[in-house]
Amino acid sequence: MKHYISADDAVSVIKTGDRVYIQGVAATPHLLIDAMVRRADELRNIEIVHLHTEGSAPYTAPEYAESFFLNALFVGANTRKAIHEGRGDYVPVFLSEVPSLFTKGILPLDVALIHVSPPDQHGICSLGTSVDCTWAAVHAARHVIAQVNPHMPRTHGDGFIHVSQIDALVQVEDPLPESPEHCLSEEEKKIGWHCANLIEDGATLQMGIGAIPDAVLAALHNHVRLGIHTEMFSDGVIELVEKGVITGECKKVHPNKIVTGFVMGSRRLYDFVDDNPTVAFVDIGYVNRTDVIRRNPKVSAINSAIEVDLTGQICADSIGTYQFSGVGGQMDFIRGASLSEGGKPIIALPSITSKGISRIVPYLKEGAGVVTTRAHVHYIVTEYGAADLYGKNLRQRAKALIEIAHPNHRDELEKMAFERFKQL
Repeated sequence: MKHYISADDAVSVIKTGDRVYIQGVAATPHLLIDAMVRRADELRNIEIVHLHTEGSAPYTAPEYAESFFLNALFVGANTRKAIHEGRGDYVPVFLSEVPSLFTKGILPLDVALIHVSPPDQHGICSLGTSVDCTWAAVHAARHVIAQVNPHMPRTHGDGFIHVSQIDALVQVEDPLPESPEHCLSEEEKKIGWHCANLIEDGATLQMGIGAIPDAVLAALHNHVRLGIHTEMFSDGVIELVEKGVITGECKKVHPNKIVTGFVMGSRRLYDFVDDNPTVAFVDIGYVNRTDVIRRNPKVSAINSAIEVDLTGQICADSIGTYQFSGVGGQMDFIRGASLSEGGKPIIALPSITSKGISRIVPYLKEGAGVVTTRAHVHYIVTEYGAADLYGKNLRQRAKALIEIAHPNHRDELEKMAFERFKQL
């Protein structure tokens, strides 16, 4: 068995010019990150790659600009400012294809900083709450450094790693970051109800974290025989499992199991997945593969958007040219759900922003990214109802979207639609 060493000694293998992968979400290895940043004065041109991370991202601070550059695969609140100010950039990529960036050598990795559960009697650790693209990073990196934490759940699936595959082990005993419980607004509850009305018994669900996924899950208590195959999930799933709503019995791929790439939530969620053989944490290149997703019945994929134009184009990752998040797995599941027998790809969003601005718009903002094309879109849901755009022409789409826009904006949207299409 390997001996534990200090975080400072462990990160001493990082050299100027290296590319360093950091595990993300609840598994963000902050002890190792802080040790790396302490070496900023002696390091130059370190490229950092990761998906969303929790907590601070100290390597993005202006004073470390010569030492670290973030090449983000997904943009979160802790990295937006650095990217906007030029201390980082963003790689547009489907989540399903991120692992192949490492394994095919498109982004060769020198070092992987990861966060694992303690080794068992066989010397096997678990990647815990985030297998996602970390499994691929571990197998591609020249050096693997792990902080070992008894608070990290030992999860089943692809995330097992023997200590012989780890070059340095560092002890830590810190609680995992948790996401706050959402207090649902009336609008969010209505969106959840409209989405739930589209979901059939026996469906396989994909949804993420946040108020709208929570609202959908809260509206599903009268459903039966639901399954889960999703890139991530949070606490809302637990009660549906305990009540027998989620059983997975109708799934064709991994029946009777919840399949995911990562989780983020409360300690209750981390305890739920700990040593739970009914939850499989799988490489995201598999979880998000369209040909895998489509094999399950009635896949109901619920994703969100920043704005939707009157033809059905979905902007979900930027506000104009300002990079807000990332492509993520939206298109993986939108396409997979649309090809599933009885599947329903759903984009759910409030009709207006917190400032009262319509999120259904005549045209996307200049520079906005189109994550889901108008050829892929099916259902759009707001608190005012659901619009099925599939098979509809541009005029029909505009009319259907105006009907679920906020009443304060419908007249202006109708005017703009008439100017564009000459009639509605």
